[in-house]
Amino acid sequence: MPDTKARIGHGITFEMADLATPTDMTYIEEIFDITLPSDTIDQVDASNMQSPNKTREFIDGMSDSGECSFSMNYVPGSTSDRALIAAKGKRKRVRVTFPNGCQFLFKGNLQSNERTAPTDDKMTADVSFKASGDYILTEPTAPRAIANPAIIGTAQVGVPLELEPGIWAGSLQFEYQWQVNNVDVVGATGLSYVPKTADVGSPVTCVVTAINDDFDTEVETAATANVIAA
Repeated sequence: MPDTKARIGHGITFEMADLATPTDMTYIEEIFDITLPSDTIDQVDASNMQSPNKTREFIDGMSDSGECSFSMNYVPGSTSDRALIAAKGKRKRVRVTFPNGCQFLFKGNLQSNERTAPTDDKMTADVSFKASGDYILTEPTAPRAIANPAIIGTAQVGVPLELEPGIWAGSLQFEYQWQVNNVDVVGATGLSYVPKTADVGSPVTCVVTAINDDFDTEVETAATANVIAA
């Protein structure tokens, strides 16, 4: 029996844009438990005097794509919070990207944005968009960096540098390669790197490769200052 192809939803991203600027997408952070639009097809009674065996007949009517909903950790005043507030009364182009690179595209209107702030639990918001018209499910696309990776720390011998991998859409896994003066450091493929004496006077970078089943995308971090001695 072949192995299952089931996957968890971790890594899904939700973005939206105004119709007038469809490529200027805003990433909505901290979401979880997303539900996608789904088809509900009206069944129109087409019964007539000659319907066989006096049994009602039906034909397909209009299709309703329903709504897209998600919950999110509510951060008052955040970029995501303000973007959702500003979405009120505006039709949006929505892009949901799965870790395998497939994208779910539709147009929709903000239907609800219910925020809660309990006394003894995390603040959350439940958000829904009413889908307008049909939706599109694309073929797999290449991973995209929504926020580029970056190196955190001071470039000094013996002091760890840490990699902030960034935020990615359409990636199932990642590979990391640290470089000194644009030359790969053998074995330096983790989320941190400790500069050595031989690195003094050279900058450090890290190449992040995001991978799905069909594509891979490389993004190099900005270089650190030249490594200094301990």
